[in-house]
Parts: sequence; structure tokens; C-alpha cells
Amino acid sequence: MLLRTGILENPLKYVKKGGSESMTKKLFVGGLSWETTDSDLKEAFASYGEITEAKVIRDRDTGRSRGFGFVTFVRDEDAKTAISKMHGTSLDGRNITVNEAQEKGSRQGTFGGGRNR
Repeated sequence: MLLRTGILENPLKYVKKGGSESMTKKLFVGGLSWETTDSDLKEAFASYGEITEAKVIRDRDTGRSRGFGFVTFVRDEDAKTAISKMHGTSLDGRNITVNEAQEKGSRQGTFGGGRNR
């Protein structure tokens, strides 16, 4: 609802939930060593800002790292700084890829490994 001043009374009330929201606070980190832990990941990115979550993704059957993870920052600016400073650097002896996380359904150019039966 617009107030007489022409300013929305609560602009966040009208922000669309879902597909169009920015995910810049959540970063994808690829190329991780099998030994990298959640706390290692958080420690590596902590100097760039406050982190709400750092998670190494693990295989559900074996518990072994899948070689990638996610780091979520409180502020967008901190996430952008972390991308520019950490992308291509070495973590636990491996060069890592750091970029903005994409929503699960919005990945482009990937093809599933399943077969048509």
C-alpha cells in the first residue's frame, strides 16, 4: 500500500519470495580437499565478514566430502569481497572455485546422469 507521500509503508512486505531474490550472500565453494571440514571452511572465509553457516557437502552413504560446500554471509558486500579475494586461492592444498550460489533449479548447462528406461 502506498502512503500519501508515495512511499511504501513496508517495502519488504511486497518483495516476492522465491526465484527473483538475490543469493549473493550464499557462496558456492568448489574444489575442496576431502579433508576440509565445516570449521576449516568457516575459518578460511571468516576474515571477510560475519558468517551464518559454512557447510561441506558430504555423500549421504559414505559420509565422505563431495568436494564442495557453501558459505553464507550476513552481508552481501562481505560475500562479494570473499568471492574476489578467495576465488582461485589455495585451501588445504587445493585451488578452490568461489562464486555466487545458484538456486537448485536454476542451474544451466547441466545434464543429469540418469537414463531413460
